[in-house]
Amino acid sequence: MKTKLSRRSALQTLTGGAAVLAAASSLSHRLSAAETAGGVKLKGRINHSVCKWCYGSIPLDEFCQAAKAMGLQSVELLGVNDFPTLKKHGLTCAVVSGVPGGIENGLNRLENHDKIVEFMERTLPAAADFGAPTVICFSGNRRGMSDEQGLENCAIGLKRIAPIAERHKVTVIMELLNSKVNHKDYQCDYSKWGVELCKRVGSERVKLLYDIYHMQIMEGDICATIKANHQYFAHYHTGGVPGRNEIDGTQELNYPRIMEEIVHSGFKGFVAQEFIPKRDDKLASLRQGVQICDV
Repeated sequence: MKTKLSRRSALQTLTGGAAVLAAASSLSHRLSAAETAGGVKLKGRINHSVCKWCYGSIPLDEFCQAAKAMGLQSVELLGVNDFPTLKKHGLTCAVVSGVPGGIENGLNRLENHDKIVEFMERTLPAAADFGAPTVICFSGNRRGMSDEQGLENCAIGLKRIAPIAERHKVTVIMELLNSKVNHKDYQCDYSKWGVELCKRVGSERVKLLYDIYHMQIMEGDICATIKANHQYFAHYHTGGVPGRNEIDGTQELNYPRIMEEIVHSGFKGFVAQEFIPKRDDKLASLRQGVQICDV
């Protein structure tokens, strides 16, 4: 059940309310000033990206211009055909998408392997030429398949892809998604399963996309998981829980703390905003999210 709660009301329920409210007021002031100025000065400890699909109503060219002005380095989950527009604005694509079968029909079915491998053979060289660091893939849905069989099948497919990724120095990442709310029956829905898959493949060019929103829903323990398994995570996504909306005080995750854990792990990849803005000014929400994560 969703409950509407203002940022101030949410913060007032926290322990040490006075100190937290003071900090929140300071942050809100900084965000407002940054939004008025049309951009923020970023600290450089986090490489910032954003998922374009969350802002579908804004044309890509216009969106890239706004993202660049905010200090973002990447607009992602785009295809090879979008590279010229990104290049025009001096942006990269931190995660290239377009794998056949999408989320539901992935590498856990042997019959999907040939077309997925063919896609990687075409896309990984193009990603390398453009400077895009990762290409996404998915496990697919269980449809009655055991987790052990899914691991075995995914490992077989990724072992075919790994040498191509290694040759072109581009990392193939399988996304961890929740199967409770958004992607019913998806197989790669726990970090333990994903980490085991990476171990079985045994390549530095096959890792995971650790989606903080999805894993908070499935298992929580975000900071502890990052600390224990960061070597298997090549990319991170954000999102407010519950609802997948803004990552401010209206939701339950402490994103500054999570970002500090990511920085302390030595991570040099990208963190992408992947929340669906509820505010009318969607770009203001994006600026706020970037600032919250810029620790």
